[in-house]
Amino acid sequence: MAKRNALGRGLGALIDDADRSKDLSSSISEIAIEDIEANPFQPRTKFDEEALQELAVSIKKIGIIQPITLRKTANNKYQIIAGERRFRASKIAGLETVTAYVRNAEDEGMLEMALVENIQREDLDAIEIALSYQRLIEECKLTQESLSDRVGKKRSTVSNYLRLLKLPALIQKGIVEKTISMGHARALVNIKNPEDQLAIYEQILKHELSVRKVEELVRQLNSGEVQAAPAAPKKKHPEEYGELKEHLSRFFHTKVDFTLNNKGKGKIVIPFGSSKDLERIMGILDKLKS
Repeated sequence: MAKRNALGRGLGALIDDADRSKDLSSSISEIAIEDIEANPFQPRTKFDEEALQELAVSIKKIGIIQPITLRKTANNKYQIIAGERRFRASKIAGLETVTAYVRNAEDEGMLEMALVENIQREDLDAIEIALSYQRLIEECKLTQESLSDRVGKKRSTVSNYLRLLKLPALIQKGIVEKTISMGHARALVNIKNPEDQLAIYEQILKHELSVRKVEELVRQLNSGEVQAAPAAPKKKHPEEYGELKEHLSRFFHTKVDFTLNNKGKGKIVIPFGSSKDLERIMGILDKLKS
């Protein structure tokens, strides 16, 4: 049977060829909010509180226009496959029940549905998208080609997102915080040396370089015409900072680093080597909040 183009046809079309029809039966029901659990596979790491409040006001007035999607678990609870933002806003609005599609799905199927649904429908930042792509490849055993079919993107687009995860953590943070654009990041990926990447990154921030200017700098750097300006030297940390750095490194089981300027301001950098490593670190931070 000829392969159909999945682009723009929604979640059902995207996962048709996974041959899980027996696991995807669904029905629409009113489900008690107290019986719904957060999605353990949610790729979104942050939610805009102001936007949630605005959505809550809308839901309080006219209800949920689009049902959320759940799966029933063994303990007669429900886990969110898609619609966690609507679920959170419904709780804020004081709803006792929500309208939902209830599907049957195993964990791997739920992971794939949740990731694909969020990639397609949510305003994730580029790093969250890249991590979602990586999880689909690693945990759902997809190739880049099959992944591109699932999400309706060109293989080159998927590859460009995945390459962002090779950038130094400081630059990834800049992408998340939108201090640099996806265009800047794609140019930096073409630099092999992480120190050169960071040096160019600092120039972008300092001089507000355009994407075209960065692309030209990268071309000149790779051809040997210019050298990247050295990164600003780090201020020597006081002895107690070194002890704190070692303590945090042991606590997070990864090499934690400090950056400190002459005014005493700085950052604590907690690097991660994979999406699973990031989840482990986030789990530690979540425990600190509870």
